Amino acid sequence: MKDELGVWNNGQGIDLESWISCSGSFSLAVGYVTIFCPKFIEFEDYIFQSDEPVDDQFIENIRGFETREGSTPASVEWVINHLHIADLQYRGCEDISPDKLIVLGNALKETYEARLAYFFPNKPCVVEFYIPDNPEDYDDYQLSFWQKKHEENA
Repeated sequence: MKDELGVWNNGQGIDLESWISCSGSFSLAVGYVTIFCPKFIEFEDYIFQSDEPVDDQFIENIRGFETREGSTPASVEWVINHLHIADLQYRGCEDISPDKLIVLGNALKETYEARLAYFFPNKPCVVEFYIPDNPEDYDDYQLSFWQKKHEENA
């Protein structure tokens, strides 16, 4: 981002906040709220990231993951809650890069940790931001979470 911001103002540069005020949109900002201020739901003994109520399709999805060989409550929460950081933008977004995915992933990790601790103080969760060995594997930068108690019972 430093190089990109540096070309603004005839090479004098621009800070991130000013850049947003020149390039952003309120529609995008509202959309990002769903990612950077996630809502969570409890279903049975699970916690899931969702702003939608539990419906038959959602339950069917959970049951499908529960029946997989080797499935645990932690693995069900992980798979349903996982987010590919690259999917925050459209496929083929030309400015994707490992440094940007890492900044976003770390920020989301901190946000999820804080919100989960706030909303579920008696149900501690593990929030994982996975960074692939090959930095160019953009689809493999992932964020997910599960409850610690499920980890202990795995």
